[in-house]
Order: sequence, then C-alpha cells, then structure tokens
Amino acid sequence: MRAVRIHETGGPDVLRLEDVPVPEPGPGQALVRVEVAGVNFIDVYKRTGLYPVQLPATLGEEGAGVVAAVGPGVREVRVGDRVAWASGFGSYAEYVAIGADRLVPVPDDVPADRAAAAMLQGMTAHYLATSTFPLEPGHRALVHAAAGGVGLLLVQLARRRGAVVIGTAGTPEKAELARQAGADHVIVYTQQDFAAEVRRLTDGQGVHVVYDSVGRATFLAGLDLLQPRGMMVLFGQSSGPVEPIDPQILNRKGSLFLTRPSLMHYTATRDELLARAGDVLAWVADGSLQLRIDRELPLDRAADAHRALEARRTAGKVLLRVAPAVEA
Repeated sequence: MRAVRIHETGGPDVLRLEDVPVPEPGPGQALVRVEVAGVNFIDVYKRTGLYPVQLPATLGEEGAGVVAAVGPGVREVRVGDRVAWASGFGSYAEYVAIGADRLVPVPDDVPADRAAAAMLQGMTAHYLATSTFPLEPGHRALVHAAAGGVGLLLVQLARRRGAVVIGTAGTPEKAELARQAGADHVIVYTQQDFAAEVRRLTDGQGVHVVYDSVGRATFLAGLDLLQPRGMMVLFGQSSGPVEPIDPQILNRKGSLFLTRPSLMHYTATRDELLARAGDVLAWVADGSLQLRIDRELPLDRAADAHRALEARRTAGKVLLRVAPAVEA
C-alpha cells in the first residue's frame, strides 16, 4: 500500500510517499481501508519533532473509511462497516490498523469526507464548549483563530449554548467566515490590537473564557482579558509553545484557571467517545453544524497540505483523499 511517512523530523519536505506492507490487525484491532484522512496541527507537531514519535512513522490521526478485516476479540465493528476515527496514528495511508474501540459508526447520510472533517476538530470543539468550560447563556468567550478548522465549529457550538462570541482572524475574508458561523464580533488581529478591542467590546469587563489554539503570540495578552476566576483554555500552539510562567501570575490577574486539554482525555472511555462523536455526526447530518472543507488534496500532496496549514492559508478543514490500491 501507499503511505506518507517520515524518516526524520523537519519541514514538509521530510514527508515521503512510500510503498509499505499492509498492516495486520492484532488482537482488538480493525484494519480499515482509508477513504479520507484529516490533516491537523498535531501532524505538524509530530513531523517537526515537537511531539516525539518513533521513526520511521506514518503520520495522520484522523480519517474515515470502511472496515476491511478484524483481529481476534473484536466485537465493536464488522467487516464492511463505515467508520471514522480521531486517534488512529498512521492514517496517511491506504490502510490503517486501529483499536476497534476507537472507531465510531458513520451515519448513512454522512459521506466520508464530512465524517473525516468532523472527527478531531468537531469533537475538540464539543469538549471545549461543553466540558472544559461548559458555556452557558451570558458567558463571553474569546475564540482565537475563529476561521480555522476548530474555530468555525467552536463558534457554532458556543452560539448554540447561548454564549457571546468574540473571534479573532487574520484577514477580512476569514473574519467574514467567522461571522457567518455566528460570531457576534470578529477582530482582524493584523489590523487591530485584539486585546484593546476585546476591552472595548466588553466595556472593560473582559471575558469568562479564552479558547486559544495560537499559543505564544496570544497567550499572555489573553490572560489580561479574563475576568476574575476566568479560564484560559490553551488547546494548541500554532505560533509556537508558550514560555513557562510563574503560577503566581494567575493569582495576580484574578485567581484565574489555566488548562491545557487534549481530545484523548475527553474521549478516554468508549462511552464518552461515542457520545461526543454521536452528537457531532448527528448535527452534521441534520445540517445544524456546518463544516467548511478548505481543500482536499491527493495523498501524494501531503506536504502541500502541511505548508498551507502552517502558513495559515486555510479556513476550515484540510483533507487528503486516499485511493486504495486494492479492494479488501
């Protein structure tokens, strides 16, 4: 089969399309024929070495496809089932072996590209808005990168829960996408001081929560925008890792809360995984959660997908269309 692998860490050019053996599903695993793989910043972090992986490695956490075979002891899925996943390392390939308990069923009326686009970013937006800081009517939320893959979904879910949403975006075009998703206010951070604008928009009161996937460039200014006992939710670092801070700063700025969550910990059990994925895919199916697919590239252009993501040239989801070499 074809797979996109790295033999060393570095820039997008280290991504190589290679012929490798089809994996065998072990006990508790399913072999899935991948139709579409999602591209996410976690893939960039692993490619650059920020998140260490054993080399050589096939990248990709997320995708959708059809179960081709099952290993011993598998009861969660059967051959022929349409499934999606957000924790199947090695998804930039025509086949991937995944723990069957991490696969979720895809409704018949949700195509593979929509399912793949919804999984990692959709469930991330879900846990951020419903569990990490459970938004309620009247809460004010600042969403950085509001036109990104998670951002567009988080804006929709925040508005669904009654929050007032202030988004940031890098261009007027991206700002308009965030407004269309439901943001009450959008700040173009390349043209305005986002911190000053948030203070103006909130009459100096600040926000209850900051959802920050940008990291180094926005983190410290975001702390200053939180009202007392507010929460900084740092769930990404597209501008680079945040420098270490003295925890005393949280006291001085108003007994603030700081968390660095990950999807893995919010889908730790199969019941929680199925509940979150079930909500997200049902909302995609009924049209109440709108997905924006920015671009879909063939597997051999994975490096171009990474370049676009890192350059912040995307607004919405980036996908890789995978064409299986053989039918299972």
